[in-house]
Amino acid sequence: MNHHRASVQYIVSGRASLATDVAGEGTAVVFLHANVCDRRMWRAQFDELSATHMAVGYDRRGFGETRAEPEDFSALADLVAVLEATAGDRPAILVGCSLGGRIALDAAIRHPSRVRALVLIAPNVAGAPDPTYPADIETLMMQWNEIEASGDLDRMNAMKARLWLDGPRAPEGRVAGAARDLFLDMNGIALRSAPFGSDVDVTPFFHRLHDIAVPTLVIWGDLDFPYVQDRCRHLVAALSGAQGRELHDVAHLPSLERPAEITTLVAEFVQRLTGADR
Repeated sequence: MNHHRASVQYIVSGRASLATDVAGEGTAVVFLHANVCDRRMWRAQFDELSATHMAVGYDRRGFGETRAEPEDFSALADLVAVLEATAGDRPAILVGCSLGGRIALDAAIRHPSRVRALVLIAPNVAGAPDPTYPADIETLMMQWNEIEASGDLDRMNAMKARLWLDGPRAPEGRVAGAARDLFLDMNGIALRSAPFGSDVDVTPFFHRLHDIAVPTLVIWGDLDFPYVQDRCRHLVAALSGAQGRELHDVAHLPSLERPAEITTLVAEFVQRLTGADR
């Protein structure tokens, strides 16, 4: 396969310069990271997709290599700036995890002409019911609140890895090695980030999911928080063009812990859609 070396661009949106990797050509596949990661969480998928498509991955404000002066901002407008600079007028395929998934869904509802299809991994849904926790997970969340109140960034980072990488009901340290090191590096940057302002453009859309008509693949892991799994099942039921895939023994960040499996799922989905374009 002919893999294209990524070039880093800094795409301006408001008072931010969004660090963006772009490689390859064809239909744009745009990767939106989780709130505990940055664009590096998609490295394996980005590399594979760049052989056949234009792969795009960017860091949001407060993450990775993006630089932003503090201001009220819109994460959706930042995505649109990236789409305009990369995909131009052609609709893109959005691949989003967690908060990245929320931004992708928001784009599909509010900018439908820009979105060709969605791959959503454990996505947030603005306006969804508040999480409820079983007793064992409630105990962990109380621990998290104490650690957060202490302001100890290293303990906060370790606890985030426990909750989101290992999964709240899995043993701590379940995911080890390079994946954990990368998580701690990505989330460590986010935890230490200077204040960058508030996303003032979050519109609840839980009640508007039926407006989304594009092909959608929803993926979640059975070690993720139960409320996240329930939300994913709700999405599959609510979206007319959605298919769901539950992964066994995976938590909230499958692109980190099962990169090859996620790469295959994303590549097959994208190939089925865009094969007709060629």
